[in-house]
Amino acid sequence: MAMKKIGWVALVLLALWACRQEGDLTADRMCMDRGWYFRLEGASGGAADNGGWKKVDLPHDWSVDRYAQQLNDSVCGVFVRHSPGGLSTGYTLGGTGWYARTFDVPAGELDQLHFLYFEGAYMETDVWVNGQRIGYHPHGYTSFCCEIPARLLVTGKPNTLVVRVTNRGRNSRWYSGSGIYRHVWMMVTDKLHFKNWGSAVVTKAVAPDLAQLQLSTTVCNRYDTVQHAWLTVSVLSPQGKVVATEERTVSVAAGGEREVTVPLTVKDPQLWSTASPAMYRTVLSVRNNKGQVIGKEAVPFGIRTLAFSASKGFLLNGVPTKLKGGCVHHDNGFLGAAAIDRAEVRKVELLKANGFNAVRCAHNPPSEAFLHACDTLGLLVIDEAFDQWKKPKNPDDYHRFFERYAGGDVAAMVLRDRNHPSVIMWSIGNEIQERADLAGVAIAGYLKNIVRRLDATRPVTAAVNDFWDNPQLSWKHNAQTACDVLDVCGYNYMWYEYENDHRKFPQRIVYGSESAPGETALNWDLVEKHAFLIGDFVWTALDYLGEAGIGHVLNLKEKDKNPQFMEWPWFNAWCGDIDLCGDKKPQSYYRDVVWRRLPVSMCVHPPLEKGLVEKVSYWGWPNEYPSWNWAAFLNEVVTVNVYSCAPAVRLYLNGKLVEEKAVGAEKRYTASFRLKYMPGVLKAVNVVNKEEEEEVVLSTTGRPYALKLVADRYHLNASPNELAYVKVMVVDKTGNRVDDSSASLSLHAKGVGSIAGSGNASPTDMESFRSLSPRAYRGQALVIMRPEGVRGEMVLTVCSPGLEPDSIRIHVK
Repeated sequence: MAMKKIGWVALVLLALWACRQEGDLTADRMCMDRGWYFRLEGASGGAADNGGWKKVDLPHDWSVDRYAQQLNDSVCGVFVRHSPGGLSTGYTLGGTGWYARTFDVPAGELDQLHFLYFEGAYMETDVWVNGQRIGYHPHGYTSFCCEIPARLLVTGKPNTLVVRVTNRGRNSRWYSGSGIYRHVWMMVTDKLHFKNWGSAVVTKAVAPDLAQLQLSTTVCNRYDTVQHAWLTVSVLSPQGKVVATEERTVSVAAGGEREVTVPLTVKDPQLWSTASPAMYRTVLSVRNNKGQVIGKEAVPFGIRTLAFSASKGFLLNGVPTKLKGGCVHHDNGFLGAAAIDRAEVRKVELLKANGFNAVRCAHNPPSEAFLHACDTLGLLVIDEAFDQWKKPKNPDDYHRFFERYAGGDVAAMVLRDRNHPSVIMWSIGNEIQERADLAGVAIAGYLKNIVRRLDATRPVTAAVNDFWDNPQLSWKHNAQTACDVLDVCGYNYMWYEYENDHRKFPQRIVYGSESAPGETALNWDLVEKHAFLIGDFVWTALDYLGEAGIGHVLNLKEKDKNPQFMEWPWFNAWCGDIDLCGDKKPQSYYRDVVWRRLPVSMCVHPPLEKGLVEKVSYWGWPNEYPSWNWAAFLNEVVTVNVYSCAPAVRLYLNGKLVEEKAVGAEKRYTASFRLKYMPGVLKAVNVVNKEEEEEVVLSTTGRPYALKLVADRYHLNASPNELAYVKVMVVDKTGNRVDDSSASLSLHAKGVGSIAGSGNASPTDMESFRSLSPRAYRGQALVIMRPEGVRGEMVLTVCSPGLEPDSIRIHVK
């Protein structure tokens, strides 16, 4: 290849230095994220030249990293009106992409085993080394491993790695992204080694002063003679102190493998919980008969107990726990599907900061970085395998591969993720079309048996919906068939069946696997009332790309039909509690009150044009916002919705009482006021026993005066897996955000980083998505800065006509 002229050894070493070094890595695991070349179409598996290739680092999503020729009303940035996936995939393009890089193998490593480990690539992935195909994987979300045969490797010159990823046709109901969007690793092991995903730690029993654990690990022998080895197992506390150690001798037959089980005891255990996510670590090493350490790995885990019953609900460490859940797709907004570690952590931080204690990974296994964040920050997880089985939802989706690959893919999910204490249930499917027929029940049983064989400590679940997809069936007569095979049953949008079904099936454990924002109070009141109902998961917690406009709200004539989705230029779903910039939307403020996180909140709804009515999508929310900037409606009547758990609320405008109204649970926590808009100060106050208590205030701001930049972090490591999220706000002279501003912005970056993504929260502003000249939406935008692997400063400057510019410096060490 022409690429061999590049100093590949230096690049590989730089990649190793720059990538994350987490505790779950084996001693000989090398990050392969840097030094790739990429192009769309036209390469071959055996060789490639530099023509048409561009340099990229992983994780990489080409669907948001490609710009077609811009055509009026047909192509805008990364969006193409006539893309095969259409509104489902947010009008983005897939196709076939080729990745290529080289790597060196030291002469002393040729007698060792080499594996390439892909955390995730979408969708169909082929892998070649030195012109020979070594692997194929069709599931776009499960991790997979390819062994490189020793006969293919050479020393003294670069080895060539080529990967083809195909995302073709209509294969997804949401934005999937395209390419190698998660990390890739090279694993080098002795012929006597720990099996990949072969180690598991299970909590057997817990008392206040003692925890009994069981470690199981599998040792593989690729030598042609029997091997005798010594296994050492140590448990490290969250503080890094060794709290248990055991040793075993192991004999493994030639070409075979041996599972070893080791009981462990930990005194005074620190239990993992959402409030105190204490993480332990098991360190395993294997020595050969010469006493040399030839293999080592570390397995993070948490000590905690799970229990599920209809009479007591869900118990975490014996404590009744209701799941305050949200469904989340895998994308990272302006980064597309690229699973950069910091982006995955930030999602978990946003969920925790907004009151969620649980997440349902819809509808696929998440990244390892996401689960690591859930472990360390304390977020419960439903890990989900499939959106379809044999019956398709799109002509090119995973149903084409299900019969041959589903068993291996569900096993990959369980084996990879079973040591994460955050994972509490395994979901084998979402809204499966064949869920209630004989074939579907057989598939469910097949998948459940695989899960149970690999992990018997967590229940098997699925998200079961009403039979709108098969009108010949009904919930009353057919749902039992789908539910009985499950340990815990998820109901999608079926809150009105909870109590009826409990009377018929009193031992069934249920949760709302999907619910609509507008039914938050209905769902949560039932969850609090019944033990058998263990939680509720809103669709969705976070806004995501694709399923364009499923959460829309429109002003239409009464006779006009309200569509389910929205056409171009809508590109994001707009149904999340939290928008693409990470900010709360109105339904999140309402949820805060229902969940008793806030005593009172308030939003304002502008007036409707005469002759029109507001039509809100089932997954949407009325067009209101927590703002008192409505200059366009001066002296017109607006609606103020005050959300509160108190018996009553009072509303004041500029110090004068407007009205007092009853509120609380019986009023769905809502009091609505109508008044003419006048600038100033709007205040809502809780009233309890005629006494005023907590309050919330909205104030009219001044005119736009300047820009203000605020970063989530000002000091980063030099790793490309780090990010700084910078809010760009339009502010008045006193520094208050002017939330009705749509100012044009100009972004300029310099230093040791670059702009990885940018845009605003609008569901229709395609021009601003990943643009260096976005507009503000509701007075702000977001810029994501990424280090380039060297120390120094990243500097971002943002300008806007007529406004004072602002700059921010991010220190990279």
